[in-house]
Amino acid sequence: MKLVAANPCPRHEPGAPPHGLTKALPQDCAHCAVREIAVCTALSAPELERLSAIAVTRYFATGETLFRAEDAAAMVGTVIRGTIKTYKLLADGRQQIVGFLFPGDFVGSPTQETHHVFAEALTPIELCVFPFSAVQRLIREMPNLERRLLAVAHEDLDLAQDWMLLLGRKTAQERLATFLLLLVNKASIRGIHGGAVELPMNRGEIADYLGLTIETVSRQFSKLKRAGLIRVDDSHAVTIKQPDRLAEIAEGTA
Repeated sequence: MKLVAANPCPRHEPGAPPHGLTKALPQDCAHCAVREIAVCTALSAPELERLSAIAVTRYFATGETLFRAEDAAAMVGTVIRGTIKTYKLLADGRQQIVGFLFPGDFVGSPTQETHHVFAEALTPIELCVFPFSAVQRLIREMPNLERRLLAVAHEDLDLAQDWMLLLGRKTAQERLATFLLLLVNKASIRGIHGGAVELPMNRGEIADYLGLTIETVSRQFSKLKRAGLIRVDDSHAVTIKQPDRLAEIAEGTA
C-alpha cells in the first residue's frame, strides 16, 4: 500500500496532521481501540507481539489520498479511527465509489501486489499498517492470521455479492434503507448502540455508492423522516428510530 498525500488542497480539521505530512509512530497494541474487532483479535499473545513489532501508526488529513489504483501494495493495515472511501475512475474521469472503510476494517490485500482502487480519507484517519512483505511472511508462519484474513476476504466477497443484488434489483428506498442498516451494523460492531449513525460521506457520495442521483437520495431521506423511521440530526448524522420497519423496507417486505 503506497501511502501518499496526493490531493493538493485537502480539507483540514483542528488536531489533524499538517497537509502533506504523514506521521509514522510505533503502534501500541495493548491500547488499540479496535483490537477486539480487527484481524489481530484471532492472534495469541506471542503472535500479537510479533505482529506489533512490525506495525506503525500513520495519520492522514481529510481529503488526502492514501493510495491509487495500480500503486504497488507496499503496506496493508487496519483502520483505527475515521472513514475511508474506495473508488474507481471511469474512462471519462467520473468516480464510482465501491466501498467505505470504518474502524476495524482491513485496508488493502496481503495477497495482491498492486491496488485495484483509489482510497481517500473522508475524515482524519489513523491507520495501523504493516509492511506488505512482512505480513506475507507472517501469514506463512501464523495459521491464525491466515485464517482470519481469509475470513475477512470471504466477508468482503459476500458484501460485494449483496451489493450487486442491491444495485440490480432494489428500489431507491430499499437501497437507502439497506445502506443505513449497514452503517448501524458497523456502529454496533464498534459498541455504538441506540441507532445513532454518523454519515461522514456527503449526499453525493451516498448517491454514487447506491447508483442513484443526489435528488433521489434527498427525497428518500425525506420520505423515511416523514414516515417516522429516522431522525435527521444534521447532514452528517441520522438516528434510526424504527430499525425493524427499516429492515422490512430494505428486504422489500414492507
